[in-house]
Amino acid sequence: MKLRPAALSPAKSITCDRSHRSYDLCLINGSALFDPKTSTFFSVGHTDSTPSQPSLRIKTQPYPRKSDKSAMSKVKELTITTSAPPNLSCGVTHTSPALVFSAGGYNGNFFHEFMDCFVPLFITINSHFPDQDVILAIADCNDQWARKYAELLPRFTRHPIININNQTITHCFQSVTLGLISHGRMVINPTLLPKPKTLVDFQSFLANAYNENTNTSSSFHHTKPKLVLVNRNARVGRTILNLREVKKAAEELGFDVTIFEPEESTSLADSFRFIHSCHAMVGVHGAGLTHSLFLRPGSVLMQVVPIGTQWLSTVYFEKPARVLGLEYLEYKIKQEESSLVEKYGANDLVLKNPQAFAGANWSNMRVYLKTQNVKLDIDRFRIYLKDAYKKAKKLMDKEIKLAY
Repeated sequence: MKLRPAALSPAKSITCDRSHRSYDLCLINGSALFDPKTSTFFSVGHTDSTPSQPSLRIKTQPYPRKSDKSAMSKVKELTITTSAPPNLSCGVTHTSPALVFSAGGYNGNFFHEFMDCFVPLFITINSHFPDQDVILAIADCNDQWARKYAELLPRFTRHPIININNQTITHCFQSVTLGLISHGRMVINPTLLPKPKTLVDFQSFLANAYNENTNTSSSFHHTKPKLVLVNRNARVGRTILNLREVKKAAEELGFDVTIFEPEESTSLADSFRFIHSCHAMVGVHGAGLTHSLFLRPGSVLMQVVPIGTQWLSTVYFEKPARVLGLEYLEYKIKQEESSLVEKYGANDLVLKNPQAFAGANWSNMRVYLKTQNVKLDIDRFRIYLKDAYKKAKKLMDKEIKLAY
């Protein structure tokens, strides 16, 4: 059931829906004052308290991973109350509602910045503020994160954005929503939105933010399909140890190959424009493959799946790729292609039964995610590259034909 904030409980000035597995959504249904000194939102103008029922005071963390203690330890706790604000008046009065969320948690990880922040933000805006008449009030927003997404954030709203960490005066809002709605892991469920939307619409939203002054016409001048080979930093694991050999094999098949090693400071606008012009992407399961959101429909995404990461690979990248209309290919490495075989031996549970080894203990997944690197069997991998080349060449030829 889709509810607008005021429809949740017209008799209550504050409502909190805590029924969802990953997020809470709290609403101040009327005028509200934010005091930055105490990180408190006061419901003003009326009160629900009576002599027999004291003022309401609620704590909330507006980040959609509420059961993840590690993530939530980095999310600021905010207070919502029906108590009268003590000798406070509005320093700045806004005539629009506010949407409050955190840029803490796992932000800093490119994948989580999209799965836990921007996709839920897109869902929440389209659920409750489709006209974008809402003020984004962001907690735990560091300067580096704000600079990184300086072109994207303003696309969600018609108003200046407020970093509530930096505020020294009070702000008054027409109403306040605290929290972001999540439909799951990199999922937008069209049946849960007033006007159905999917990841395809989110991708179009990104294109409008990053690509409005460019097009893919430059790709028409290429005689070879462009392949972006995503490389991971050796410090974080799941690195392709024979990357140069992989690049050479792809070039021998006819690809124009670029090794892409994104850093925290990498310009997202430049990344979008480059990847949007490519015909194929290849990389090991990891945050860097989040850039597949920038690929055009019909492009190829080939995910290299290390030992013990099949479920994550399917949920985080395969399923979204298929929604986006990408040609998805998967290369599952064999034991001898994993660096884990040298450390544990081929008969160890770590390699023979990753599901049993990891069990319900997420910390055991560190073995697969942080300590594993891959050395691809070039002869076997070349077979998959040939398939990727055929699909990428088909897309390139189709675009050239349509251009002339």
